[in-house]
Amino acid sequence: MKKLISKKLFLLVLVSFYFASLNATHNRAGEITYIQLSDLTYRITITTFTYTLSFADRPQLDIEWGDNSISTAQRQSTLILPNFYKRNIYVIDHTYPGPGIYKIVVQDPNRNAGVKNIPNSVNVIFSISTILTVNPAMGRDNSPVLLNPPYDKAAYHYLFIHNPSAFDPDGDSLSYKLTVCTREDAKPIVGYTLPPATRSIRVDSISGDLIWDTPADTGKFNVAMNIEEWRNGKIIGLLERDMQIEVFNTTNKPPENGPLKDYCVEAGDSIDFLFTATDPDKDFLALHATSGVFGLNPCKASFTKVDSVAGFASSRFKWKPCHEAVRKQPYNVIFKSDDSNPDVRLSDIHNINIRVLGPAPHVINAVPVGKSISLTWSHYVTNVISGFNIYRRDGASTFKPDSCTEGIPSSTGFIKVGYIGGSSTTSYSDNDNGQSLQFGKEYTYRIVAVYPNGTESKASNEITSTLVSGVPIIKNVSVRNTDAVKGSIFLSWEKPKKLDTIPAIGPYEYLIYRADGIGGTNFNQIKSIQTVNLNDTVYIDTLINTSTTGYIYRIDLYNNATGNRFLIGDPGYASSVFLSVAPGDRKARFTISRNVPWINTRYDFFRLNNATSAYDSIGSTNQLTYVDNGLVNGKEYCYFVRSTGGYLANNMPKNLINLSEIICTTPVDNEPPCPPALKVTSKCDSLYNSLTWAISDTACFADVAGYKIYSRMKSEDNLSLLITINDKNTFTYKHFPGETISGCYAVSAFDIKGNESVKSPTICIDSCNFYEIPNVFTPNGDNINDNLVAKTSGLVTKIDFKLFNRNGLLLFKTEDPRINWDGTYKGNIVSPGVYFYQCDVYENHISGVEIFHLSGFVHVITESDAKINKQPTK
Repeated sequence: MKKLISKKLFLLVLVSFYFASLNATHNRAGEITYIQLSDLTYRITITTFTYTLSFADRPQLDIEWGDNSISTAQRQSTLILPNFYKRNIYVIDHTYPGPGIYKIVVQDPNRNAGVKNIPNSVNVIFSISTILTVNPAMGRDNSPVLLNPPYDKAAYHYLFIHNPSAFDPDGDSLSYKLTVCTREDAKPIVGYTLPPATRSIRVDSISGDLIWDTPADTGKFNVAMNIEEWRNGKIIGLLERDMQIEVFNTTNKPPENGPLKDYCVEAGDSIDFLFTATDPDKDFLALHATSGVFGLNPCKASFTKVDSVAGFASSRFKWKPCHEAVRKQPYNVIFKSDDSNPDVRLSDIHNINIRVLGPAPHVINAVPVGKSISLTWSHYVTNVISGFNIYRRDGASTFKPDSCTEGIPSSTGFIKVGYIGGSSTTSYSDNDNGQSLQFGKEYTYRIVAVYPNGTESKASNEITSTLVSGVPIIKNVSVRNTDAVKGSIFLSWEKPKKLDTIPAIGPYEYLIYRADGIGGTNFNQIKSIQTVNLNDTVYIDTLINTSTTGYIYRIDLYNNATGNRFLIGDPGYASSVFLSVAPGDRKARFTISRNVPWINTRYDFFRLNNATSAYDSIGSTNQLTYVDNGLVNGKEYCYFVRSTGGYLANNMPKNLINLSEIICTTPVDNEPPCPPALKVTSKCDSLYNSLTWAISDTACFADVAGYKIYSRMKSEDNLSLLITINDKNTFTYKHFPGETISGCYAVSAFDIKGNESVKSPTICIDSCNFYEIPNVFTPNGDNINDNLVAKTSGLVTKIDFKLFNRNGLLLFKTEDPRINWDGTYKGNIVSPGVYFYQCDVYENHISGVEIFHLSGFVHVITESDAKINKQPTK
């Protein structure tokens, strides 16, 4: 009777323990998100995914706010999902005591059983956390919204990709990284490992793709991902997602999505394309798309079914972004295809980025008004914007915005000089913030529309203007004759008008001054012209050196009446066009200098034809530099340039033509060739690095005589010459550096004169790992494969190897790179079976000692007649 009672009591205790375990083991995945209601108040949403077959159910969860307070959040809704998942949503508001950085933590016993990469998962508390920054000064902040659920299926030995489809409603930028799943108090789980992969498991920091290449085991695995929220270059929030992936051994093959691409689109234009997928098993497919653009008011995107047959499906994505959708960050759209295989349903996933930009404004004119320039532009296409940013630089640029460039890059030389509010504004006056613009400078402008979130539109067209320097208005400063002593310059100006309104009724006097150099300031009077009717508007300056210097002129106009002499207006200034040349290898490089109050829109270059003694036109530019190529070294060439331009105002002189001096030069081979483009690959099995290079420019290649290869073996070393190759048609080299085949390389080219090019960009190669762990061995005493021995090299300094059984018990550890485990635990041979290991390998590389991680399984076979085919883990 006592024995029967004891058995019943034991069964009761066992059943009680079983149901207690069921009651506490249910959490599979989850995350915490928030929206900001006011400066200090937030609405927190806790989303968990639980196992429906568990008896555990949580109508409320405790939440730790990070400010030493705890509240209880009530469950607002549940949703039963396939594969025994249930989604639980808890919502609660909280007001923080003041600005600060707070970590929100939710924890609940326990995780579901059987998670292979969490030791004894059934007894591990489930926790998730989110970090938010409370700072009213930075503006409102809402956490990203994760549109894809945190559970998925994968196939054994097939590439698996998952994306959380994070959408930030504030337009903040997001980055992603893997982290460790956590237990109580949001601490890392002891013994947690990433799921085993035949190659790697990683997350793309930009797209958020979780890439598992490829699952090396079946079962349930949990992965945690940190989603970082960035604003103005600083992290302002961090959301942790804990997700579960179940890997199946199946003959089903995943579907395959058709090709997709990223888009850049202007607000008001449309995107319209078909998303297609095929299935190798001819399963029917369901297509899905997730993104914030499907809920974006007032211009939601659509995704509609087009076709579905066995093995093929297509759906149409359509979106016409509105101006409210313009923002700095692209919109991420996740496209997913799910098959309907009865064994296990598998998926393929891809994502694209859509950048929405504001259209470019159109600048109409830039007119000088006194010491400022007045810009006008067409009415902008929307009233959604806040205003316009004004950008300026000295001289014309070569900037050509592409279809995906927002604003004006700083590399273009433009700087922001002003902002004017109002969507209907069409003008701006630039006076250099009250400092006044300068005479003699060309000012080039572009503008951009500014949206309420600070995003700039595409850049406008470019327009150039300059101040008009006084009375009289100079039209020509043109070199007539080039000579060191007998040179001459033609000077002309427009007859002044309406002087009687000053009143300045005459007689008049022109005073002409000259200074050496285009920007000279040491003016000397060279001529006085007395006039009654102002008809004298030309002057020829003679007997000057026009060969080696340019000149700037100033013309003063005086009312020269007896007892009433005064300067009329501001003087006019203008310089000659001065040409400088630098000889090069079969070329001549020119630089144009000028200091004039009008805008030169074209420079035409002329070169002396020795056969005809005439100067032939050879090319034109609107820039201040020009290169004449294809010349013969050692031969003299002579040139001059003709400028064409005019004043911008409608009533000002146009079509002004001026000539530079004549300048001669003799090309000489003083230039190195172009640097080669280098590629480096490692041949790990043959212990050498393969270098290949090329020069695609045929003109540059014609100048090459050979190459020099430089190398270094450590990142802190300097490059040193490795070898000189005196054959221009050699484009490969094999370097055998020894056991350590990592290294950095650069290559240069040299010509027959010894001129050496700059080195190519240094390329470092460090792609070989020489460490391999077998996945099976037979400690059966036959002296054949009795020890677990790793394949290693001199690169490996040490390891941190740990081996566990299926229950997570540590059986063996070592730092010996060869491992040399004899298969025993506490003196006895372990049972045959599969054992799991974690191994950190310390290897010498370019940057020094680096650590890489290996994980996998070892099959222990103890039968005396065991024969194996080893497949090492790398």
